[in-house]
Amino acid sequence: MNWDRIEGNWKQLTGRAKEQWGKLSDDDLDVIAGRRDQLAGKIQERYGVAKDEAELQLAAWERKATDAWFVKKD
Repeated sequence: MNWDRIEGNWKQLTGRAKEQWGKLSDDDLDVIAGRRDQLAGKIQERYGVAKDEAELQLAAWERKATDAWFVKKD
């Protein structure tokens, strides 16, 4: 999945991010606003992991992102 698409649809994906990283608050997710570097920093901060580990987690999450994540629910 292209990160630009994730960033552009961030409001839709905050729930998915929260499922993955439950220690992130709604305020954190609002501040992140889809910026990958901001998300990596918050993962480091909240989970006490190194930058490399945060990047690995982000890459794995990004690979899981499918078109189904972007389908609007009626």
